[in-house]
Amino acid sequence: MSSSRTPGPARPYTHEMVVVHRVFRRESALLPRLVRAVPDGDTQRAAVVGAHLTEYVTGLHHHHTVEDETIWPLLRERADAVAAGADVVVRMEEQHARIDRTLSEVSAQAPAWRLTADRSAATELARVLEEHRAALLEHLDDEERLVLPLVEQHLSVAEWDAVGRRGLETVPRDKLMLALGSLLEDADPQERAYFLDKAPLIGRLLWRAFGRRQYAAACRALRAPLHGGTRQ
Repeated sequence: MSSSRTPGPARPYTHEMVVVHRVFRRESALLPRLVRAVPDGDTQRAAVVGAHLTEYVTGLHHHHTVEDETIWPLLRERADAVAAGADVVVRMEEQHARIDRTLSEVSAQAPAWRLTADRSAATELARVLEEHRAALLEHLDDEERLVLPLVEQHLSVAEWDAVGRRGLETVPRDKLMLALGSLLEDADPQERAYFLDKAPLIGRLLWRAFGRRQYAAACRALRAPLHGGTRQ
């Protein structure tokens, strides 16, 4: 697969986190729109969007738990002598706590809306989702600007790879193609080649055989109301 790589400037080994962050940026932008697009009283459609929302909340919580348990302790240990590094870790932890609060509010609002698909409940849920997104974007921007350079200074490639493997632990086997598709959707050719090269051979074969079609179909089904009923 190495021949499939598109020539381009070398990227730091932490760049894969930027691609992961794109998934959360994209989905956090789509979710309020998807909620608002559910017709008043359409509980069947609310169940579809609600299931996606649950997966988003679970995925983001796991992503941040991995950082809390792996990256922050290593940076605190190794960058603590650098005041700026210690301050950054504190800032990240505070931002995670703020995001957790917004996710708790989302989780509190979602069940009533999912049960009734009531228009007023949808408006309130969309509002708290937008508040969540504002907190999330501040954190992702700071993490890419402040944390990833520290990681490159203080964590080895092997340690960073271990973080990535930990991040995949909770992805169900039947969701692996969807998870891969979500990463590749907004990736450039070099990024796509990188993630496909990291996948085992069977994973690459399954992606070509049916995974990309499965992901495209899932996107059409979820996002159709945002695209006049179809998604190409």
